[in-house]
Amino acid sequence: MEQRIGSSSQPLEGAGFDPAYIPGLTSPVSGEAESAPEKAEVTAEEAVEKPAEESTEESTEEPTGEPAEEAADGPAEEVAPDGPVFEASDRRARVVADHQGVRLSLDDQACEFRWDEIGAIETETPRFGKRYTLTVHTPDRRWYPIEIEAASRSEFAEWDRQLDAVMDEYFEDGTPEPAEEESEETP
Repeated sequence: MEQRIGSSSQPLEGAGFDPAYIPGLTSPVSGEAESAPEKAEVTAEEAVEKPAEESTEESTEEPTGEPAEEAADGPAEEVAPDGPVFEASDRRARVVADHQGVRLSLDDQACEFRWDEIGAIETETPRFGKRYTLTVHTPDRRWYPIEIEAASRSEFAEWDRQLDAVMDEYFEDGTPEPAEEESEETP
């Protein structure tokens, strides 16, 4: 009887095996990360062998001002269309809802939801206290709550008004708008 060396099954990924795995916040870790140091070593060796070639190539090229400026600036930022934007933040948390979707961040963790990934957005204000809770619900029955501490309770009404304006503009809940009923005249 032959014995197999190694496992033919792939390792499972998910919260059951990786407590740090949270869908939407982090990407799953795969075996590709182990091969990355080997590639880095190869590129370091190649860099030592080819610095003279690169310097001669750079000197033959005529520098133009425009491409260098574009490379220094990085990719051009997308122009934001005119429309409502909701922003709320405190010392730890931040929520931004605009034409791209909803972005939540808490300390050094962040996640972004496009409008087509959102099933519902729920807000909650306590009877006492100054914590505003915003929860993003996804169609696959997951939810992502975040609490923002307001300077005063009067900000809650302003935040609700701004969020409603953003939701009315960008969120499509999948239900058709009710058509206005025409009044039927009876003879």
